[in-house]
Amino acid sequence: MKRAATPPPVVQRLVALSDPTRLRILRLAEAEELSVGEIARVLQIPQSTVSRHLKVLGDLGAATGSEILARRSEGTATLYRLVLDDLDRETRALWLTVREQLGAGEAWVEDRRRLSAVLAERRTDTQSFFGRVAGEWDAVRDQLFGGAFTFHALLSLVPPHWTVADLGCGTGNVSELLSPVVARVLAVDQSEAMLGAAKKRLAGATNVEFVRGDLTALPMPDGSVDAAICVLVLHHLPDPAAAVREMARIVRPGGPVLVVDMVAHERAAYRQTMGHRWQGFDVPTVVRMMTAAGLGEPRLVVLPASGEAKGPGLFAATGFKTNPGGGNSR
Repeated sequence: MKRAATPPPVVQRLVALSDPTRLRILRLAEAEELSVGEIARVLQIPQSTVSRHLKVLGDLGAATGSEILARRSEGTATLYRLVLDDLDRETRALWLTVREQLGAGEAWVEDRRRLSAVLAERRTDTQSFFGRVAGEWDAVRDQLFGGAFTFHALLSLVPPHWTVADLGCGTGNVSELLSPVVARVLAVDQSEAMLGAAKKRLAGATNVEFVRGDLTALPMPDGSVDAAICVLVLHHLPDPAAAVREMARIVRPGGPVLVVDMVAHERAAYRQTMGHRWQGFDVPTVVRMMTAAGLGEPRLVVLPASGEAKGPGLFAATGFKTNPGGGNSR
């Protein structure tokens, strides 16, 4: 049987660069030197899949005589990097053309977000390594006390006499965190099913009151709570600005309002699959809603992304209810 002719190098390059996943790998490798595991975490695919694609790219280098990805070992890991100046003329020209056509779409924005999270975790891991070498205190501390106590300890900064409204409480995860450190939690939700789940979860909490209510018309007096929190709820509401106004209304003068939600994104499918009315919110929109509601000092912070997170990025927005005469009293 006659053997098939080997395709010319230009065809081999085109075949290697025809796969969307390999293109994403190359863009990541051009941005940062990464291990197989780090690439897998950013792309949210198995390491075996990444290794298979890296083999295709390695075979391309062997066939054309010019590696598209540089490799180096660091301990037991192999790190990969695309160095533009090291590419041969033909591969460089083709890659620049392909990269320009890809542009900065949503997939690349999400990859860059997760890449930042992976790099942040890498820095943390490095710091932890040197901490263990210096005295192994971090490892001992986690063995003795677990890894979550710092977060719970920080909650004690919340004044213990406060009444806090957890608006759109869902199954009660926020109320569960707050109830041990404040005097009273009002867990509010419009759904009876959600309130039922929250009641079951918080059966042993004597300072949590469950309230069925519409977040745009809360059944609470003006200035009746010390703080109001709304986590991952506004994007479900037809009028999120009305909900922010209600949060401001029920908080005492000077009291804080905290909103956690998604940053603006392009995942329109969420409207059908999860009932989202809004594709997240941008900074000007959030600041405008808070200011219009009478909340001073509005501040929005984009939260660090988790390398395992598959959803859009999140923000935490805070504002403080202004006094009728102007200013905040805190």
